[in-house]
Amino acid sequence: MPTDPRPGEVRFADLGLVEKSRPVLVLASPQPDDARALAIVVPLTSQIRGLRGEVPLGKLRWLPKVSAVNVQGLASFDPGKLARRLGTLSAEHYGAVKTALRDLLNL
Repeated sequence: MPTDPRPGEVRFADLGLVEKSRPVLVLASPQPDDARALAIVVPLTSQIRGLRGEVPLGKLRWLPKVSAVNVQGLASFDPGKLARRLGTLSAEHYGAVKTALRDLLNL
């Protein structure tokens, strides 16, 4: 059974029948006093276009391809559908994701 997801972890997620399963970056995990028991995630992609909202990661040893985080795919997600942990982003990469989210959301 997987452990509780932690911010900065990349997990394999079952996105249902519409989309394939893919790695997602956990940004927030449910806390006991949250209104809903949902994780906040953003998907990783290997189809990099170099556009706003993408944070390049390069080729991480625990991912099969050169990848990027797509912050425009921000979503709430059932943490029970987050499967195995693939790895954890470096502080530098995670900081770049936070910066991209602030830019995207005008924060």
